[in-house]
Amino acid sequence: MSILVSPSLLSANFLNLKADIEMLNRSQANWLHLDIMDGIFVPNITFGMPVISQIKTATSKPLDVHLMIDKPERYITAFRDAGADILTVHLEGAIHLHRTVRQIKDTGAMAAVAVNPHTSVELLFDILEELDMVLIMSVNPGFGGQKFIERSYDKIKKLSNEINSRSLNVKIQVDGGVDNTNSAKLVQCGANVLVAGNYVFKSPNPEEAIISLKNA
Repeated sequence: MSILVSPSLLSANFLNLKADIEMLNRSQANWLHLDIMDGIFVPNITFGMPVISQIKTATSKPLDVHLMIDKPERYITAFRDAGADILTVHLEGAIHLHRTVRQIKDTGAMAAVAVNPHTSVELLFDILEELDMVLIMSVNPGFGGQKFIERSYDKIKKLSNEINSRSLNVKIQVDGGVDNTNSAKLVQCGANVLVAGNYVFKSPNPEEAIISLKNA
């Protein structure tokens, strides 16, 4: 499976966001990763539906929307209507997870579930058949630029083994501290979608940084 790269706009230049989106349009990036934070589930606030709607008009690439919010089931339809192509909710934030995943599926979006660093991936095994993707958080969610948590490798291996043993078509996405020093090992462990913020947008050549991740 080819490696997909989903640069996180959380690290983009918000004073000139259009220029960064145009750069991503030219690049080999596959998706645009949008981190939605509500100040409750995580200690930070980012942006919501109006910004997503504007971003959607500026790119033809799929919007990979990561809902770091409490009770995400309240807003699934609204985020889909705003332009989300992939919707990721947190296991820790969705009380009735299976119902929320089905809600995402019913909108026509790809359905994904994220797990925080302290959460065991085994908790997702009962609903893996329902998912298009699992997001392994390799930092604590809420802020960009954090150090990669080494324990994440074992979680990715465990999840990958379970997916393969059941012949499921479920992608494994990794978000947090991803760069060219760990991307190859992440892929070796079973990851096939890499989210990167600072590594891409703080690079002297963001397009080359994206290529380096795709070639991991």
